[in-house]
Order: sequence, then structure tokens, then C-alpha cells
Amino acid sequence: MNLRVLPLLLILLAGACCAPQTAAPPASATTAEASINPGVNETFLDPKLDVEAFNERFEGEAREIFAERARILEALEIEPGERVADVGAGTGLFTIPMAQATGAEGKVYAVDIAPPFLEQIQQRADAQRLAQVETVLCREDSVTLPSNSIDLAFICDTYHHFEYPRSTLTSIFRALTPGGRLVIVDFKRIPGESREWVLDHVRAGQQTTRDEVEAAGFEFEDEVAIDGLKENYLLRFRKP
Repeated sequence: MNLRVLPLLLILLAGACCAPQTAAPPASATTAEASINPGVNETFLDPKLDVEAFNERFEGEAREIFAERARILEALEIEPGERVADVGAGTGLFTIPMAQATGAEGKVYAVDIAPPFLEQIQQRADAQRLAQVETVLCREDSVTLPSNSIDLAFICDTYHHFEYPRSTLTSIFRALTPGGRLVIVDFKRIPGESREWVLDHVRAGQQTTRDEVEAAGFEFEDEVAIDGLKENYLLRFRKP
């Protein structure tokens, strides 16, 4: 070997041995959650969404959620000044009364993936001079709210539309303050008892929903029984 080259080789080898190594990123940072139900929100992502049709569907007495809306709101135990996220706000059935419960010192985020729904909610809030209402266009895998920004997250007949439940629950957990509450209303989905529409449309029954929420770090508190809710359940959780 050429003796003039040897010192250079020794320097290069030393540099290779001593150079800092870049650690591989954790699996959670490199592996995105796969959709569990592709296309489940296709209707709501349509820019031509017929809001009026959903007003009739969501805000009619035939829907038990609408008929029992006052008792559901009672179960949320909203205090004046609290910050609330109506996740999957839809037509705004609960957003407006939530804003009335928080008062002007509170905040209600109407969170949805459908701009036409958010436009209607903003119009309704403006008509009632509820400046505490703020609409939030979220993603399919995140509520897109800042950390520690809410005291209560409410999900009504929307959990079964979570295409990325683990990611979305993580974003809700992060947005809640320590001790913050999560309330979920959704369909029971009981084979042999539930309607065919529920069995075909709803992915997770009550126990599956609870298991997934607890796996996301939430603590189960209780189930609130409301006589008028036959097809739906109401579960309350808390962020430790």
C-alpha cells in the first residue's frame, strides 16, 4: 500500500467509527393508522351536501336523539365558562344549546368535516348573537384543536363515523385539559335486536367503543340511563 495514502485511510475510518448514529424513528411515527372503513364519510365530504335534507333527518321527533336532547344536555353537566367541543356537530343540534349553557364567557367549538354544516351553524350562532361559537373544519383523523383547549368533548352518533378512531381519539385526548370529560352517544348495535340499518351501518357496538376509548387513555366513569334512548347509549369518560 502507498504509505502516503495510509494516513488518509486511518482518518476516514476513525471518522466513520466515531460519527454519531441517527436512531430510527419509533414505529408510531412512521406507521400511519389505516382506515377501518374507507368511504364511510363520502356523503359528508361532498361539497354539494344537502344540508336541508339532513336538517329533516337529524332534527325530527322521530329521531330519539332529537326527542331526548334536553336530557342528553343535562348529562353533559356543562358549567358557565367551560370550553366545549361538539365533535361531529352536524346540523348544530347541540351546538347552540351548548353555547347557551356555557354563556358568553365560555367557548363552543363546532367541529365537523363538512363545510356546509359549519356554514349553517355559523349562521345560526350569528342570528342568536352567540359569539362564543367557533366552527372548526377538522380532518378525518383529527379534531385539529390545540392541546389543553377544551374541558368537554361531546360525540353524538358520530363515533361510528370515525374512519381513524385511534388517531382521532388521540387528538381529543390531547385537546382535553387534565380531568376533562368525554361523552359519547351512539348506537348499541346488538345482533338479533338492532335494526338491519344499524347492523349494516354501525361498526362498533357499545363494548367495542368503550374498549377503544379506554385504550386511548381515558377512564370510564359511568353510563347514563335515559328512558327515551332505546337504540342509543350514553357513556361518560374522563381524561386522568
